[in-house]
Amino acid sequence: MDYERRHKEKHPVVAICYDFDKTLSPDDMQAQGYIQSVGYNVKDFWDKSNALARANDMDTNLAYMYTMMVEAQGNLLFTKKNLEEYGSKVKLFKGVDGWFDRIRDYGKTKGVIVEHYIISSGLKEMIEGTSIAKKGVFEKIYASSFYYNERNVAVWPAQVINYTSKTQFLFRIEKGTLDINDPAVNDYFPPDQMRVPFRNIVYIGDSDTDIPCMKLVNSSGGHSIGVYNPDTNDKTKVLKMIRDNRIRHFAPADYTENGELDRLVKEIIDKTATYEVLESHYFENLAEAKKD
Repeated sequence: MDYERRHKEKHPVVAICYDFDKTLSPDDMQAQGYIQSVGYNVKDFWDKSNALARANDMDTNLAYMYTMMVEAQGNLLFTKKNLEEYGSKVKLFKGVDGWFDRIRDYGKTKGVIVEHYIISSGLKEMIEGTSIAKKGVFEKIYASSFYYNERNVAVWPAQVINYTSKTQFLFRIEKGTLDINDPAVNDYFPPDQMRVPFRNIVYIGDSDTDIPCMKLVNSSGGHSIGVYNPDTNDKTKVLKMIRDNRIRHFAPADYTENGELDRLVKEIIDKTATYEVLESHYFENLAEAKKD
């Protein structure tokens, strides 16, 4: 079987990985139209979904997907097209629309390839319906998704991504084994053949569900950034995460040019451009020594 695989580039690659809800968008994607359309207020919907999970030892993400599917009955057709339509209504934080191209272009000026990835427990179909996804700014969208029957109606989960399974996608990005079913993610790669070494991975998230990814990136020499809503200015979660050594930095989820997050990510790109020159020199020296 042919899988989508990417190999080490001539220029260093920085992979910026994003959670979605409350990282790029100020609220849960399901709470921005879908939940209301099936006759629930947001709190009651999540209470029902979480109660289902507790009562059945069920993954909370499977529970919300099941609840979405069941509650759609008699209210709307639960199709990919309709989920994408709800995604098109999802609000984004200030500056998100222009962020991805701007940061990619900045990387080019430094000789660094910048790639953007989504790693989310939210719905892939809804993310694909957003204005930013339609622009093709993401290399990959790793998120929960449904399997559809011949009438394009969702009937079963195709992928369920929770806070611990998120970490596998960091290894896929590191090795360039991007296909979700590619077993080569478990293969050994020499350090100098890692397409995106962990030191060049940036993970941006907002909450406890991001902690496994944040901790892995942070402990592996990468850059974990916690973000908080600039409108509420509530830093409770990011302050706890930095105290617990889950993240190295935090900033408001304001993606405008010259904002705090913009400057921080550009500084990471600057650091990568310089450091990778030294790493390249080291591996050249090591290769020569092994020949001797």
